Amino acid sequence: MIEIGAQVDLSHPADRVWLALTDRQLLGRWFAEAETVEGVPDRLLLHTAGLPGFDANVEVEVTERQEPDLLVLSCDEAGRLSELTCTVTVTKQGCRLELREVSTHGAWSGEQHGPREQQLRQALTVRLPAILDWLAFQQVDLRRADGGMTAELPVVGVRGRAGRNPRRRRTLVAVVAGAVLVAGTAAWVTLPPDSKPVAAPVPSPSGSPTVTPTRSSVAPTATPSARPTRVTTSPTTRPSRTPSAKPSRTPESAAPPPPPTPMTARYQTDSSRLFGYTGEIVVGNPGAAPVADWAVVVTLAEGTTVDDVDGANWRQDKRVITFTGTAVAAGGSQTISFDVRDSRPKAREPESCTIGGQRCAGL
Repeated sequence: MIEIGAQVDLSHPADRVWLALTDRQLLGRWFAEAETVEGVPDRLLLHTAGLPGFDANVEVEVTERQEPDLLVLSCDEAGRLSELTCTVTVTKQGCRLELREVSTHGAWSGEQHGPREQQLRQALTVRLPAILDWLAFQQVDLRRADGGMTAELPVVGVRGRAGRNPRRRRTLVAVVAGAVLVAGTAAWVTLPPDSKPVAAPVPSPSGSPTVTPTRSSVAPTATPSARPTRVTTSPTTRPSRTPSAKPSRTPESAAPPPPPTPMTARYQTDSSRLFGYTGEIVVGNPGAAPVADWAVVVTLAEGTTVDDVDGANWRQDKRVITFTGTAVAAGGSQTISFDVRDSRPKAREPESCTIGGQRCAGL
């Protein structure tokens, strides 16, 4: 018994993969052209002659069907019999498709086994994802700017509304209040103190002569008893204008808290295909306290959408995707994984990625 097997992880729902496996026209696009056998239900003829590892066309018949999980085919290639089992398993990113072919009568030669398995792997990893992307794009209008929208994939997983950072707002208010208080104190110190009027010294009246009687027989003579004295005020007796006796009015407001340590983010492309890729962003908190208010903003190319996100809440506004999530512990990190449908062939990354206005590393 000889086995040939291959598997691939696909970022598509299981029902879309099932359609690519069972629809005759789609099967012809990614593996081999198929036609029905007249009068025999559930039987197809695959035109595989000339493909690497195949000597002739293969006639297949469905022996077991469990939509969308299991499909078993009985194959006949010019008398060489085999059984092909197709298993679809749902994953977080979409689903996993596994193909396993076991020979039941006859055997493939050494020259057939390697090319046949390589042909199967190439069909699964290159052509099938391209067809699935094409199916997905049938549900998305790629010319939104021209008007005439057809249908859109739903935006899922949006919890909460992105808003301004309240912590930054509180810090800004504290800084402004502190600046106003300091400016008011400086103005108060520079103002002159209230001055009280000082009464001018009252001049003493001029001395008048005093008549002093004597025992002499000479007529009394008017003799001034004293010279008039001018009263002056010493400069040292002037009141001081230095407000040394006034109490200090230095404000005792607390200094504003230091700004939080900025969050970090690193982007990398986890996997890629013909029309899209799976991106991964690791959000880190290098600070000493948990951070709850963070947001990663990713800008995509025109006509690009996101249909699966793991590890964060998200919303899409035209080309801009905003990711938010729960608080990141001090010294901890959080991983965001998202699947992108990009109309540009072989696109590998978004146009930009920022967190808190800083560019994500790795992009």
